[in-house]
Order: sequence, then structure tokens, then C-alpha cells
Amino acid sequence: QVQLVESGGGLVQVGGSLRLSCAASGNIFSTADMGWYRQAPGNQRELVATITSGGSTNYADSVKGRFAISMDNAKNTVALQMNSLKPEDTAVYYCNGHLSVITPWGPREYSYWGQGTQVTVSS
Repeated sequence: QVQLVESGGGLVQVGGSLRLSCAASGNIFSTADMGWYRQAPGNQRELVATITSGGSTNYADSVKGRFAISMDNAKNTVALQMNSLKPEDTAVYYCNGHLSVITPWGPREYSYWGQGTQVTVSS
């Protein structure tokens, strides 16, 4: 059983910073990539940032230059440093991971989601 557990959300003022962390645990063989998505009330879930095991990153245009994603392959953790936060960054942030897990038939890759953590930016 694989679990992704997020931490670090909270309330911050405009222009402030937060750091989100996500730890994957379980019968993990390897990590293909991990990332962060967010969903604001009334909106669809959207990509914030992703990172591959090789270190390649991808960011939504709305967060480029303000957010930075990093991953520790050995610990199966991913972090999102969020700076210069804006009210429109308010959302529930979800960690996602494409992880290969050990099965009786060998390693198999699946997509896993965390439970989400609330980020609220107040003006």
C-alpha cells in the first residue's frame, strides 16, 4: 500500500512564502516523477509543477519565477517552495506521484495522490 502525505499548508499574507512537502511511503520500487496540483473552489484541478527523477521540471505559467519544486529520490519526497504568494494561489494543493511498486508480477507503475493541503493567501 502506497501513501502520499502532504504537509506545510496554511494561511499566509500576500507576498509571503510557504513550503509544502510530500512524502511517499510503501512498497515503492522507483519514482518516475512527482508533482503538485491545485484546485480552487469551483475550478478544475490544475498542474502547478512537476519534476522527474532526472531533475527535469515543468511549471504552470502562473507560478514560474515564484515557485520551485525539488525532489529527493532516495527518500521519495517532493517539496514545493512557494514565494511571492498571491490571493489567486489560494487552493487545496495535492501531491501526485508516478511510482513503480513491487507486485507479485514485478514492478508496476501507478499514479498516486495525496489527501491535499489547504493554502490560503489573504490580502
